[in-house]
Amino acid sequence: MFETSIIELSKSNFKSNIKYIQDLIGENVLLAPVIKGNAYGHGIEQFVLMAQTCCKIKIFCVYSACEALRVFKTAKAKTRIIIMGWLDNDEVEWAIKNNIEYYVFDIDRLRTSIEKSKKVKKPALIHLELETGMNRTGFENKELMEAIDILKSRNARHLKLKGICTHYAGAESIANYFRVRKQYNNFKKLTSMLSNNGVIAGSYHSSSSAATITYPKMRMDMVRVGILMYGFWPSQETFVGHSTKQKLHEDPLKRVISWKTKVMSVKSVKKGEFIGYGTHYFAERNTDIAILPVGYGHGYSRSLSNSGVVLIHGRRAAVAGIVNMNLTIVDITDIPNVKKGDEVVLIGEQKNNCISVSSFTAMSDQLNYELLTRLPIDIPRQIVD
Repeated sequence: MFETSIIELSKSNFKSNIKYIQDLIGENVLLAPVIKGNAYGHGIEQFVLMAQTCCKIKIFCVYSACEALRVFKTAKAKTRIIIMGWLDNDEVEWAIKNNIEYYVFDIDRLRTSIEKSKKVKKPALIHLELETGMNRTGFENKELMEAIDILKSRNARHLKLKGICTHYAGAESIANYFRVRKQYNNFKKLTSMLSNNGVIAGSYHSSSSAATITYPKMRMDMVRVGILMYGFWPSQETFVGHSTKQKLHEDPLKRVISWKTKVMSVKSVKKGEFIGYGTHYFAERNTDIAILPVGYGHGYSRSLSNSGVVLIHGRRAAVAGIVNMNLTIVDITDIPNVKKGDEVVLIGEQKNNCISVSSFTAMSDQLNYELLTRLPIDIPRQIVD
């Protein structure tokens, strides 16, 4: 073991989550897994391999061409890959050559797609993104008229319209209800206008994880599900609303990820001594400590200083003092027989105890999304049953 920690992905938990989501949306709605942000910290390569091996997933959504390339190198032949964000004009040709689908949300990318399509003699597989009220990416009404002219011209043969889409501004919170509903209505109006002008797509999609759960009528032909697949809810509000509506007595989702390390060293500190840097932790009793080879340089946030908790021998051990760049100290005074090499769970289960990502994020003041995507890419990921 050359690494200081390891991330494990539970295949059985992933299968359970996919089944729950698929049962919820029905067989007529395509489930398109979102694996941006290094598959929400789970590892793109490992996640694609697991998803295709145990669930026969044939489509993935990513943010950038860089992520698309990683999927392309890992996935089975004929896997659909959709780039939802960054694609430099110089990368469009590569995407077209390799049947990579991508969002088009401005005239420049639309024209570039035609130009590159002519060069490689293959149609560009595009998804037309509409601005419906989030004010991020997407064709605004005035640009959309120009896009329609292009899509109705002779150059349209160089484009294959795989989808028309939008994204909602905060479907995970009831506070955004009216804004999301307005976006949905705007989308329906715009797609109707496009249809009336002869612009019809192979599919229509707008729902993220939160919208998939909260707004069933917005699922359309395809849902772009991210955080739910990994066993997390977009927000506590989303979970409470869904579980109440479905009359659930326990969380139906299972966490796919676990993060583990080992005890590097143990020692005893006398009462009245300080532990670690400065005077941040005072030993009010004779204290036994364990040193762990993981710190903020490995993704274990410095904000967990004096507040974080890990599991050793199935029991909770509190962080003692400041989280260092490369190590963390924990108090093991009440956990007998801890020795060098013992397993330490940073996130996940051990015996009958659990450190959930939600409790982890509460301690570190980070969102689930933020914590997961900040897990360093060089931590080894492995698939377990």
